[in-house]
Amino acid sequence: MKCIFKMKYYIVLFLLYSSLCFSQTLIESPISVNTHQMILVLSDSVKSTSGNLYRFERSNSKGKWLQVGETIPIVLGRNGMAWGRGLNPIDTSKLAVKTEGDGKSPAGVFKLSSAFGYASPDEMQRLKLPYIHITELSECIDDINSAHYNKIVLRNEIENVDWQSSEKMFYADIYYEQGVIVDQNINPVIGGSGSCIFLHNWSIPDETSSGCTEMEPINMKEIIYWLDTSASPVLVQLTQQLYSDYQRRWELPEKIGQNE
Repeated sequence: MKCIFKMKYYIVLFLLYSSLCFSQTLIESPISVNTHQMILVLSDSVKSTSGNLYRFERSNSKGKWLQVGETIPIVLGRNGMAWGRGLNPIDTSKLAVKTEGDGKSPAGVFKLSSAFGYASPDEMQRLKLPYIHITELSECIDDINSAHYNKIVLRNEIENVDWQSSEKMFYADIYYEQGVIVDQNINPVIGGSGSCIFLHNWSIPDETSSGCTEMEPINMKEIIYWLDTSASPVLVQLTQQLYSDYQRRWELPEKIGQNE
């Protein structure tokens, strides 16, 4: 009887421990079980202005992340990285928090909600993301005092133009010819926490950005057509040290660069 009692006792303890660990994983991981596409960007340090981009897919929430395609070189903000406001909790002991105009790319986990570009919607029918057509009237508002802060708007559709500063996206040449919106500081939008963060084209490979993630146009085009809104895609952008810190907790890919 004592052996049976002890066995039941250990079984109960095991189940409780397993349940606790499972719950902690669900609570700690900012990546939804519905997310089946991931773009992972890694840099060497918080001050690095360049890094590498990797694409991953999984078939279901319990499947392993499998790399798609090859490593893509990217450039980041001129001052490296700071925590953005996305899906993940922010630990200020590890990294400073992003602010407007700091020249830093956001670190963390972010939804990739829409694509944008100069091409007409008719030219983008193969796209599997919502598409924003950039015209002469398109502006991304970076004035922290505006009610439209961190939003892309058509100027002629706004009754009260309350901003003093914005990015006139149609006139950004090759940079905004095509891109993807990174949902940084979106829900809620907090004034001064950073605006107009995208994945988009670079002009030359050794430049830096004001906070976006840039890459060669041919690679940006491939990514735009690969992303699928039904797969709830996310951007995970971290330094190598932060990746090491969060890899198991956030259930991030274990193997990187396997397709080279």
